[in-house]
Amino acid sequence: MSRTLSAAVYAALKAVDTPTICNAIEAVQGRRRNDGFTRSTVIAAHPALPAMVGFARTAVIRADQPSTEPADTVRTRRLDYYRYVGAGEGPRLVVIEDRSGHKGLGAFWGEVNVALHKGLGLEGVLTDGAIRDLGAVDPSFPMLGGTISPSHAFVRVEAFDEAVTVFGLTIHPGDLVHADRHGAVVIEPGVENDLPRAIDLVTRKEKPMLDAARAPGFSIDKLIAAWGEAEDVH
Repeated sequence: MSRTLSAAVYAALKAVDTPTICNAIEAVQGRRRNDGFTRSTVIAAHPALPAMVGFARTAVIRADQPSTEPADTVRTRRLDYYRYVGAGEGPRLVVIEDRSGHKGLGAFWGEVNVALHKGLGLEGVLTDGAIRDLGAVDPSFPMLGGTISPSHAFVRVEAFDEAVTVFGLTIHPGDLVHADRHGAVVIEPGVENDLPRAIDLVTRKEKPMLDAARAPGFSIDKLIAAWGEAEDVH
């Protein structure tokens, strides 16, 4: 059964950055963790955009060598890929793994694919491959990549709707992903509905220390007092 996301939960997730979501997941689970999120730096085409939130549509690309398949096979798979990413209910985003021997040599993501995917209703893209056309792509479409390339080289879709690994994070089709310029995190089933409350808790716990640190006359004594105040927030 496919997962759903209520409008209220979606709005709460969309309103905060990915580090806040990581903190909120820890608050829900009652523990710190070192998995479930990306492990290396992403390049954001539009760093000021809010986070993208959606269920993953996954694909694999290659770009460094010409395809050995017939052109009709490559074209048919590309069209089937567009049908796949454009289908389904709820917010959707694309996660693409570049399995080229030289990862990021050719860019799948540029002005045309951004326009096509936005037109099909996608929230944005997370890829460890290359992005390009930075001055021409739609500035409202989040594009998080691994590198920048001027060329598409021999890029093509080789597979879709399978588990992929980008920036050290394995993402399965249908996973709920939150991503922004910091990276991405997978929200495990059953956690999302508790996150609005956890986001509020995390925010309220941080407030005493932030207020104290930003006020004139901050000192270690005021830090200790603010820390104690934060610990009393429940």
